[in-house]
Amino acid sequence: MGKLEGKVAVITGGATGIGRAAAKRFIEEGAFVFIFGRRQDALDAAVVELGPDARAVRGSVAVEADLDRLYAVVRAERGTLDVVFANAGRGSRLKLGEITAQHIDATFDTNVKGTILTVQKALPLMGPGGSIILTGSSAGTTGAPAMSAYSASKAAVRNLARSWAEDLKGTGIRVNVLSPGATATELAKAALGEEGQKVFASMTPLQRMADPAEIGAAAAFLASADSSFMTASEVAVDGGLAQL
Repeated sequence: MGKLEGKVAVITGGATGIGRAAAKRFIEEGAFVFIFGRRQDALDAAVVELGPDARAVRGSVAVEADLDRLYAVVRAERGTLDVVFANAGRGSRLKLGEITAQHIDATFDTNVKGTILTVQKALPLMGPGGSIILTGSSAGTTGAPAMSAYSASKAAVRNLARSWAEDLKGTGIRVNVLSPGATATELAKAALGEEGQKVFASMTPLQRMADPAEIGAAAAFLASADSSFMTASEVAVDGGLAQL
């Protein structure tokens, strides 16, 4: 029996990268997973790979009506929800002096507002034993050149877990942050190129980027009863990048 046998999970940003790897691992551990994302083609491809224990719903975490539709589907088809992995995120490079209001809005709408709305709207479906996982980043601890809006948004996500652990006292629902470092998703590999990947790999004591499956495994740990006495914690899966 898997560690998530019979559990129902929602993963935002679930069609690609870390979200898709987490969905695969959750399903291997026995869960039924709703993946949520903006691109129908990516969602369709993910469901083909993930199989019958995955269901795709299209939408944006920054749009309340889309999230309402997601959770209406979860309620209608499963009736309850055990795990929320608020993983959807975005970031782009603009150094101080070039940052625009549009850049700030786009980053915080997804990474902060979207995370808040994703979790808040899930709560009526959750109960004791529920697990909320927020995707942070090593950049939320260390900062990164030309990534100040992104880094600040991920620092905000870290504090959300601390605040929500207080708000959730007595509910039996846990909330933790999973903070990856550089991860070799298809998007990252395309954006960085071969030389860029080597640069990011060289920054960690392990001298490589993470495989998305390694982040998915950590997400499965936080989703399962193996982490039952953890809340308000941050699990860094960053090859040591933000730890030294």
